[in-house]
Order: sequence, then structure tokens, then C-alpha cells
Amino acid sequence: REDEIVGDHRIIFESSLDKIELFHSAKTRDIFAQGALLGAKWIIGKKPGLYSMREVLGL
Repeated sequence: REDEIVGDHRIIFESSLDKIELFHSAKTRDIFAQGALLGAKWIIGKKPGLYSMREVLGL
């Protein structure tokens, strides 16, 4: 990690004809803490099991 970049994430969709990139750069760790808290609050009262982020986020 360089300078003040906390986390960089890149998603690439590529074919033989073109390439699409989506780039996200987190400026602070706050966003990661918010996600952890969201997941922790959501899991309260749930039965033991395997859950997806789609379920946690309600997507």
C-alpha cells in the first residue's frame, strides 16, 4: 500500500474483443468497519449455517 490508499479493488470483465474495468479505492478503513458491523448485526439470531453476502445485504 502506498501513500494514503487503504484498499484498492478492481473487477475486470474481459473478452477477446474488449475489456471493462471497475475500480474502487477506499480512502479510510471506516468502510470496512461499517461492513463488519453490518454483518455482525445481521447475523444475530440466525441459525448456524453458511450465508452469502447477498443475504447479508438483502440483495
